[in-house]
Amino acid sequence: MIRQEDVFKIGQFTKPHGIKGEISLVTQSDVFDEAENPYLICDINGILVPFFIEEYRYKSDTVILVKLENINSDQAAREFTNRDVFYPLDEMDEENDLIGDITWDSLVGYQVTDEKHGDLGTITDVDESTINVLLHIRQEEKEILVPAVEEIIVAADHTDKRTTVSVPEGLLDL
Repeated sequence: MIRQEDVFKIGQFTKPHGIKGEISLVTQSDVFDEAENPYLICDINGILVPFFIEEYRYKSDTVILVKLENINSDQAAREFTNRDVFYPLDEMDEENDLIGDITWDSLVGYQVTDEKHGDLGTITDVDESTINVLLHIRQEEKEILVPAVEEIIVAADHTDKRTTVSVPEGLLDL
């Protein structure tokens, strides 16, 4: 059985493309480009289910047209519309720094440690309502907002759900 802590979100299926079962995947990730036998995971009625990729092709920088095995019609592909898409952590190369390949909301629940200030708390939410994405970090009774930018994230341990950040001087005083 696949558990939520064994996967990370890479994007979302949007709508079928054509009549042969292709579906659009909106993602910033390229994690399965180098996989030998790539597969994706979807939440189907609360159960994480793997689906093997028969083929895929890029439509744009952020949209991949995916053909899943045994999904052979637009009606079958339509069942995946608006479903979150996950990728297994154990398929990642140990040297890969996942930050560039996952969505920010995949970090919800991670413990955050700053290089200078120590433990900051737990990421409780991600605000993507504006172009400036913010991580909401709960520290006892107060909430800290930290910009979600790769320059601030130093490291991420996806097994232990911990991330190390380097918050710019003065940001925590706001």
